[in-house]
Amino acid sequence: MGRPPLPPFSQETATQKVRMAENAWNSRDADIVTPAYTDDSQWRNRAEFLSGHTDIHAFLTRKWHKELDYRLIKELWAFSGHRIAVRYAYEWHDDSGQWFRSYGNENWAFAADGRMSHRHASLNDLRISEDQRLFHWPLGQRPDDHPGLSDLGL
Repeated sequence: MGRPPLPPFSQETATQKVRMAENAWNSRDADIVTPAYTDDSQWRNRAEFLSGHTDIHAFLTRKWHKELDYRLIKELWAFSGHRIAVRYAYEWHDDSGQWFRSYGNENWAFAADGRMSHRHASLNDLRISEDQRLFHWPLGQRPDDHPGLSDLGL
């Protein structure tokens, strides 16, 4: 089962692929996100190394159990052939109510069928107060008219 758009990417299709990934992750549903990766997809997320759907699904389930009211914005940074680089930020709070903005970069490689075969993520968390939050849409997909990272000065 393919996941268009397929590589090699153009500016238009790379931008589309990034927004599709953002929308899926904003669902906060591991059952929706996991199929976008190859069965043997390799990940590095911070200091955690994952391989395949079982690891990815478990990671995402853990992540969204901890990172409450998660809202993500991704932005295309660069692309070439079957690779895309993105920068992103997301806001969330823990179970004590402390808000964070997590900033990161990801390097992606795709299989011919459009599923991601490699994901390398580096990110940092910044404690913020609730009044410093910038991502205020209802949970789920970011509205098309909500500013992106560059528009927000992030």
